Amino acid sequence: MKIVEQIKQPIAFEMDLFEQKFLLSMSSKVALLNRITTYIVNRKGKQMRPMFVFLVAKMVSNGEAIERTYRGASVIELIHTATLVHDDVVDDSNRRRGFFSVNALWKNKIAVLIGDYLLSKGLLLSIDNNDFDLLKIISVAVREMSEGELLQIEKARKLDITEDVYYEIIRQKTATLIAACCSLGAASVKPESDHVEKMRKFGELIGMAFQIKDDLFDYSEDQIGKPTGIDIKEQKMTLPLIYVLNNAEKKDKKWLINSIKNHNKDKKRVKEVIAFVKANGGLEYAITKMKQFQTDALNLLNTYPDSDYKKSLELMVNYVIDRKK
Repeated sequence: MKIVEQIKQPIAFEMDLFEQKFLLSMSSKVALLNRITTYIVNRKGKQMRPMFVFLVAKMVSNGEAIERTYRGASVIELIHTATLVHDDVVDDSNRRRGFFSVNALWKNKIAVLIGDYLLSKGLLLSIDNNDFDLLKIISVAVREMSEGELLQIEKARKLDITEDVYYEIIRQKTATLIAACCSLGAASVKPESDHVEKMRKFGELIGMAFQIKDDLFDYSEDQIGKPTGIDIKEQKMTLPLIYVLNNAEKKDKKWLINSIKNHNKDKKRVKEVIAFVKANGGLEYAITKMKQFQTDALNLLNTYPDSDYKKSLELMVNYVIDRKK
């Protein structure tokens, strides 16, 4: 059995029902809107976010998932989908998960409006049901994701990222959404309990490990759907590179910065940068840090009694580290 199917097993019923509710939560009287939202739903990914919501909710409440849990999962998926649609416009990207993106098929104006529509649907789903605590969790996540993206852009111009700034960028950009899923799952069944903050921290740790794993793919020879060296070409400062930059001799550091700033489109030069990072311990350092986040996340989980939901969350933590793409 595939690992994702294994993780999903204890919440298979909830995930099937969630899919129906999610499509309903997008519905509109405008035929064009419905055509596009159906297209989006039919090209879904692994659905990790709703899986986190349901697994956490059921773990902290001895197997209970209530209507509020479904709404929480729908809100996070609506708002996340909105940000992806907008991202594709910003990045001028024509593909998403191997399919044409919304902007590729319906042009930018419609894609931006679809993103706005999904965002408002998510907000209203919470407001109409008085789920203000859940709305606060997701709103904080959206604010932090925007700040993280802008901080990364600001720092990429100067290439002056310290390790601490890097962690702050990935915490906001990537980890905050997974943290929101986990705290939302806990808050949906146990509002205002200690579980909400504990599970937020758990999600944040997984998110940090997840992003470092993504950074490592930039140095991988495997076919992962993301070309090697793409982060260097886009002047993104990743952990292996930051470590090597901070520990390199002056002349090597100068060469590295010059390569990233002025020769990042030169394939031969990018390959040389990758080789330098590998030779100088960048990957080993990043793997050590990633495994530390993984261990901390598992230690947090171990404060809960054993259950199928806890087991699936453990599998999820390990999958984040071991995944091949």
